[in-house]
Amino acid sequence: QVQLVESGGGLVQAGGSLRLSCAASGRTFSSYTMGWFRQVPGKERDFVASITWSGSNTYYADSVKGRFTISRDNAKNTVYLQMNSLKPEDTAVYYCAAAKRPYQIIATGNAGPFGSWGQGTQVTVSS
Repeated sequence: QVQLVESGGGLVQAGGSLRLSCAASGRTFSSYTMGWFRQVPGKERDFVASITWSGSNTYYADSVKGRFTISRDNAKNTVYLQMNSLKPEDTAVYYCAAAKRPYQIIATGNAGPFGSWGQGTQVTVSS
């Protein structure tokens, strides 16, 4: 099992930027695909982005392509989500997730392949 702790959320005006971080501990971080999801009250948790274990492949939801960038630093056991040109509709609780199995490519928005989740960090974008 892996423990995940997100940070970096907050309040920002539309058009602004935030960088989320997710620190992992408890297993070999560099072997697992990592992802970011987001959720607003009353709705399902939506896929935002994922990155393979080496960082060589990244995948994004259409709604964030060109604005968000996922990256990782395996030496620091940390995955990041750089969010630029933020919009009010990006307001949500953002969750970091780790794949259930090592060396698993997760290119779809399905949350099923992810087995560990952080507690979430709130991002609020004002208009």
